[in-house]
Amino acid sequence: MGSIQLQHVNKSFGAHAVIPDASLTIEDGEFVVFVGPSGCGKSTLLRLIAGLEDTTSGEILLDGRDMTAAPPAKRELAMVFQSYALYPHMTVAQNIGFPLKMAGMDKAAIDAKVKEAAATLNLSSYLDRRPRNLSGGQRQRVAIGRAIVRQPKAFLFDEPLSNLDAALRVNMRLEISELHQQLKTTMIYVTHDQVEAMTMADRIVVLNAGNIEQFGTPMELYRTPANRFVAGFIGSPKMNFVDGAEAAKHGAAAIGVRPEHMQVSTSAGAWKGTVGVAEHLGSDTFLHVNVDGLGLMTVRTEGEKQLHHGDTVWLTPDPARIYRFDKDGRSLRAN
Repeated sequence: MGSIQLQHVNKSFGAHAVIPDASLTIEDGEFVVFVGPSGCGKSTLLRLIAGLEDTTSGEILLDGRDMTAAPPAKRELAMVFQSYALYPHMTVAQNIGFPLKMAGMDKAAIDAKVKEAAATLNLSSYLDRRPRNLSGGQRQRVAIGRAIVRQPKAFLFDEPLSNLDAALRVNMRLEISELHQQLKTTMIYVTHDQVEAMTMADRIVVLNAGNIEQFGTPMELYRTPANRFVAGFIGSPKMNFVDGAEAAKHGAAAIGVRPEHMQVSTSAGAWKGTVGVAEHLGSDTFLHVNVDGLGLMTVRTEGEKQLHHGDTVWLTPDPARIYRFDKDGRSLRAN
């Protein structure tokens, strides 16, 4: 079992509340991602769950038991950090088995668990190597292996892929997702990358200035964002926003249109503009269009679209995909 429940958790440093009031329930076996901009409190929230930070108020329940004041070692959680934190003088096998050695487990049992973890992570042929002889992705897998052997109730990942290059990030993202399918263990994963959040999570917690803006499945957040912040954070490229008279036509203080929800024409449409930059990626083309009276907008269109800097275009938003927001940024329901 590995359910985690936060009940009105607060973390303050002096008069400054980093986490004002967080309440959520993570079910056993779920893969939950904490996502938000730098400084939003996602790593602090993870450290509170791990017991590496003390709560100012509120309760943290693990499998229904109040563990708010329990030390990290008593929580049966395993944390994987951004830095691999491997011992350079130890082999891969020794690094993976180190937590078990410290717990006093006998050598034969340690060897069996290390081999099992190594097989799960495709590290069996690297057990005799030192960390300096491994790639970044392999080192991160060793760090995960060190967590696996402890057979924790939940894994806590604190931006584990930040030190990897783009290609390795994609590979490790897939490997961690596959690992979750194998182990069926609760995982909480912190990232600032909304693409990681959308592709890995069962459910996503969107944080902003320590507040939980929305907690739901990736497609719930994409289709029905609770407010302008979530709408602008989830989706790549990000949503276009329009204020003023154009928004008022739709009975809102602001409207939002995703780049993929606009049609592009060279002859007629709702909004006239001029192409500034055209990014041709093969499968897609991203157009950055200076729209008359509305400002810069990003449009996602087919990769074969032959439009270039200086071309005049007309953009027409899909009327069924226009998001409306009130003056406080809250989403308005469709009429």
